[in-house]
Amino acid sequence: MLAIRRAVQHQTARLAIRAKVPTAQPVAVFRQVRQMGNTKDDGQFKTWKPLAPTLRQRRMVSRKELHKGGPVRELTVAKRRTGGRNSTGQITCRHRGGGAKRRIRLVDFKRSEPGPQQVVRLEYDPGRSAHIALIKHMETGKQSYILAPVGLKPGAVVQSYMGVDLDELKKAPRLGEEELEEEEEVSEVIEEAAERVRNQKTDHPDSVAARVSMEIGNCMPLKLVPMGATIHNIGLHPFGRGQMVRSAGASAQLLYTAHKGLAQIKLTSGEVRRVPVDACATIGQVSNPNHKHEKLGGAGARRRRGWRPTVRGTAMNTHDHPHGGGRGKSKGNKHPRSPWGKLAKGGKTRTHPSPMVIRGRPRR
Repeated sequence: MLAIRRAVQHQTARLAIRAKVPTAQPVAVFRQVRQMGNTKDDGQFKTWKPLAPTLRQRRMVSRKELHKGGPVRELTVAKRRTGGRNSTGQITCRHRGGGAKRRIRLVDFKRSEPGPQQVVRLEYDPGRSAHIALIKHMETGKQSYILAPVGLKPGAVVQSYMGVDLDELKKAPRLGEEELEEEEEVSEVIEEAAERVRNQKTDHPDSVAARVSMEIGNCMPLKLVPMGATIHNIGLHPFGRGQMVRSAGASAQLLYTAHKGLAQIKLTSGEVRRVPVDACATIGQVSNPNHKHEKLGGAGARRRRGWRPTVRGTAMNTHDHPHGGGRGKSKGNKHPRSPWGKLAKGGKTRTHPSPMVIRGRPRR
């Protein structure tokens, strides 16, 4: 013990002497790993350097043009997860659970407030495949989220004609007449023709449609949309919110419309159906059309999105699945079925077809 104590005292004295003598301090060298060199973004897709097997096939849509920060807090609500269970704790939806925390973006599918609105920025929404756009009303300053169509850029101005009185819209000058009035030298013939157009009153929808802007992102009733136009975010009820054609890259074509009654639209699947002419629709195609070409790469990406593993029916026991049981790998001479006995491939499950469907989508 005495020897150890003397050694400690000696070492302490040496350190005290060194502290008094000024010496050059060593420069700390930090090893920096450049993560930017592991990814490649060509503006269309983002790929990763295969540092792991899951990154070799991973391919995600580029988000260069999207907002880098978070959403507007007032336009979001917290998403409370249930893990696929009901109020009694029983699993009612399989393969759900876990995942990163999210906030639901409150998207305005109805667009009931008229007037010009300026696009502030484009944002990523984890709750849907399409991108969303933050717009600000140029008169009231109110902010809201809408589905971003293809070609919409920050700074653009979009309008909604859902809450506009059609009688007042008929009194407004047609598009292009305001520039005509600003010209100093206009012939008398053109002035008389423009005056006749202003005084012309008819109930035909074309007289109102001539005063409506058909720019991308504008929302209006189907009776104001020209036939053959590409639309999305289509409502199913008069003056209701949009319910169809809202996923990434989706679009529909307006085949027929009128001032009253029902319009006809053709969906991407090939289905042709009737929709009330007072239902809302937005001009253009939904953004992010390359979403269908994404590859997550590994199971971890699915778990972060709130999905749990899926067990094959043939790997279960007999009482767990219709495909289960048997010696070795056997199918049991049964058609593919769900765990509850419903036909899984090709079986008809629709007993009451919708009367609004004129022609169903082509099936195999």
